[in-house]
Amino acid sequence: MPTRKRVSRLTLSAALLGLYTFANGQPYPNKPIRLLIPSPPAGGTDTLGRLIRDGMQEMWSQTVVVDNRGGASGAIGCEIVARSAPDGYTLMIGSSGNLAVAPALFAKLPYDPLKDFQAITQTTSGPQVIVAHPSVAARNITELLALARAKPGSLNYASGGAGTTTQLGMELFKSMGGVDIVHVPYKGTGQALSDVLGGQVQLMMASLLPALPHVKSARLRGVAVTSAQRTAALPDTPTVAESGLPGFETTSWHGMVMPAKTPAAISGRVHAEMVKLLNLPDVKALFLTQGMDTVGNTPAQFAAYIHGETEKWTRVVRALGIPPQ
Repeated sequence: MPTRKRVSRLTLSAALLGLYTFANGQPYPNKPIRLLIPSPPAGGTDTLGRLIRDGMQEMWSQTVVVDNRGGASGAIGCEIVARSAPDGYTLMIGSSGNLAVAPALFAKLPYDPLKDFQAITQTTSGPQVIVAHPSVAARNITELLALARAKPGSLNYASGGAGTTTQLGMELFKSMGGVDIVHVPYKGTGQALSDVLGGQVQLMMASLLPALPHVKSARLRGVAVTSAQRTAALPDTPTVAESGLPGFETTSWHGMVMPAKTPAAISGRVHAEMVKLLNLPDVKALFLTQGMDTVGNTPAQFAAYIHGETEKWTRVVRALGIPPQ
């Protein structure tokens, strides 16, 4: 896993954009910026956010403080951002879980991803991976399905919490495979992954970013990736679709948002610099080694994508018969 120092070296080559100066003569940013991560440390969103934080600090020559606010499947952190002053000094790295899945699953949320946030840009997209503790007697999807069918309810899987893609992805897998695997929710991906590593829980569908080092070190077995095609980060690991469940596909994505009503001059500058950072060849190559493609779309495109993803997961929730929580 690249260190934050490594990312800083990669982004040093970026040309620094001039500071935007308001009518009162004060440049933006002229004080530390808070980058809120609505999940505990060590998960995929946290890891991605810290990599992006380093690039932002290089471009802005300003301190960017990561603020982890996990809990309630990201709702706690999202509510904080939704209620923050729209002055450009609170940013958030959201995920498919809290920006699209949670609105599809929870009847009441203390925030609305499209009304309370200003979409800036989708940062990354990539597959998830089904991982198993080495003690699990299944090396591929066919063997995993056979094991689950032979002993219904004997296997369990961890997730980063109710309403996350790590839960709904596995519920979709269970439905398509016709198997009974018990859900064990945690308060974040990092905690869930830790217990799979320790053998307390047997399986997990995790985003590739936090799981990849453990698969490469053989501390976890990469059973299959969830994308339509194999990923260059794990070229020898088959997809779920090709190894037992044709048509299965899920992805994990992240993006930056700010409080609604943030002035266009500020959000526009943040967007321009984020896209510039994401398009640096070294940064794109770095994320590709972690199984993620950088995106860098427009605010309108990202907002439309969030809307479409919410509709998609709403259909999945209804098809699975999961009652609103």
